[in-house]
Amino acid sequence: MKVSALSFFLLAAAAGSGAAFTFAPSSTKVSSSTTTGARHALSTAFRPRAKSTPLRMSEEESTSEYDFDVIIIGCGVGGHGAALHSRAQNLKTAVFAGGDVGGTCVNRGCVPSKALLAASGRVRDMQNDHHLSDLGITVEGEIKYDRAGIAAHAKNLANRVKGNLENSLVALGVDVVEGRGVLTGNAHEVKDDKTGKVYTAKDIILAPGSVPFVPPGITVDEKTVFTSDGALELPYVPEWVAIIGSGYIGLEFSDVYTALGSEVTFIEALPNLMPTFDREIAKQAERMLIRDRPIDYRTNVFASEVTPGIPGEKPVTIKMIDASTKEHVETLEVDAAMVATGRVPNTSNMGLEDMGIETQRGFVAVDEKMRVLTKHEDGEVVPGVYCIGDANGKMMLAHAASAQGISAIENIVGREHEVDHDAIPAACFTHPEIAMVGPTEEQCIERAEKEGWTLGKSQGNFRANSKALAEGEGNGIAKVLFNKDTGKVVAVHIIGIHAADLIQECSNAVAAGTTVQELSMMVHTHPTLCEVLDEAFKGAVGMASH
Repeated sequence: MKVSALSFFLLAAAAGSGAAFTFAPSSTKVSSSTTTGARHALSTAFRPRAKSTPLRMSEEESTSEYDFDVIIIGCGVGGHGAALHSRAQNLKTAVFAGGDVGGTCVNRGCVPSKALLAASGRVRDMQNDHHLSDLGITVEGEIKYDRAGIAAHAKNLANRVKGNLENSLVALGVDVVEGRGVLTGNAHEVKDDKTGKVYTAKDIILAPGSVPFVPPGITVDEKTVFTSDGALELPYVPEWVAIIGSGYIGLEFSDVYTALGSEVTFIEALPNLMPTFDREIAKQAERMLIRDRPIDYRTNVFASEVTPGIPGEKPVTIKMIDASTKEHVETLEVDAAMVATGRVPNTSNMGLEDMGIETQRGFVAVDEKMRVLTKHEDGEVVPGVYCIGDANGKMMLAHAASAQGISAIENIVGREHEVDHDAIPAACFTHPEIAMVGPTEEQCIERAEKEGWTLGKSQGNFRANSKALAEGEGNGIAKVLFNKDTGKVVAVHIIGIHAADLIQECSNAVAAGTTVQELSMMVHTHPTLCEVLDEAFKGAVGMASH
């Protein structure tokens, strides 16, 4: 079901001058055969097909009533994935890029942050004398890094991926409009806010993405007080940086900063660090990612007022109040502050109100087919308008946006499709990594009680894994949560080396409805990290793994 936008642009490159690809899911029924999981995973994947389906609309067959079959507003990973799949169906397609091909993920998020994490992770590894000594390695002299070089690595990677995305659109014949698209209030119309020109399309997909959320009282100058946008520039490495928020973004940047020599203080409004994470995993993460590093934290406090400073001259001032009593509790003076308090939809000034579309905190209501609703409660479908990605708030992840974009196109051409968000994995690229698919254990307990089934739990350990021990990375666990009545995997949570890569097997299992009985009999390569999962799958049915 889920295909990344990057996979699509690789296919586009392979197509060269425009060889057509069609990607279509087949039946989603699950049989009781022991080979069902593997067959079903293949049947529901989007795969190349030699012939188009009867519902596929060619450009020649497209109605001349409109300029395009599909207009996509926004060109992040979601909009890009939708555009490529639209062209795979031979739909005449336009994308309003708004001067931001690649969107947040490519230019100010997933891609450049991974470059910073990769470089800083090398620094951390080379400075870890104890770890190197265990491997029989000695490094003479001081380990140094070039801050500007690391920053350039991130910028160059983002530019390279952005160029690949642009080339893939051109290769498949997508019309790219540089301005931002705005709804006019008339059905089927989109206006280029740069030129004022109005374009028409049978269907419109909103994919405007999101922007960093800055709470009231915080002044951002993107120099000493910055969001993730400014942090990715890495203009300097502060001696002491406060990170407001301890979710994915905050954790990843704490990893970067501490590896490069900074001290970090987390400021979290909720009672626990990493409040959205599975609690057991969060406790493991606190032990592995915080306690042994130059990190301290304040919980259950708001950063009520944050005032920028001057690098090297004047500190950043952070006033904190108790989250419950709202009384002042402490004032910090630090070299820099990063605001990592989440993101909000980039839906303002899009003309939504003119179309009778109400939003909640900027989020656009959609049904399971990604069709826009007039409002969140008892809203009616707005004909010919879809919304994908961060703007609908269903799951604010780049690959979720891509999956939703593909799903929207499927529904546009008449093949009904719904994204299974419970089967979409997520990852935090710290060292070691954290990854998950499905609900937390706490949420699973509530769901089992509500729906009347019994929750099972099994665990694999990195400390018992030969490959992890060979790497000197024996810390971490993989936790499998499953329905004891049916055997189906409900969720998996992993913390450990390469967790982000390991989670995909689990995501596929959730998507395909594979049971722990089936998984326990599948052979995993030895010696590999995936045997941590093998241990958990076998444990779920009372088997032991060697």
